[in-house]
Amino acid sequence: MATLSNIFIDQDATFTTTVTVNDSTGSALNLTGYTAVAQIRKTYLSSSATSMTVAFATDRSTGQITLSLTATQTGALKAGRYVYDLAITTSDSATTTRVIEGVATVNPSVSR
Repeated sequence: MATLSNIFIDQDATFTTTVTVNDSTGSALNLTGYTAVAQIRKTYLSSSATSMTVAFATDRSTGQITLSLTATQTGALKAGRYVYDLAITTSDSATTTRVIEGVATVNPSVSR
């Protein structure tokens, strides 16, 4: 089951957050060989999505993944509530696991 983690994104600003993926014992999962994808959508059923940039820590044994959006991407999102998730896939593509999900609140921008 995915960990619930709500995030807040400011329009027209770069967004970055780092998460640590843990195994069933609570230890950092070694992400060597894994791939990952993260997307934000207005609703679970929305056909369009904004893909987040996913970057693994240099030392993948730390379980850390950084998710980011550019200022251009956040500027294209209307203020409001969205949903997002992060899924990882094993190196042999046999298993995909949603590890984090939640609500993404986009705060409106004044300065542009």
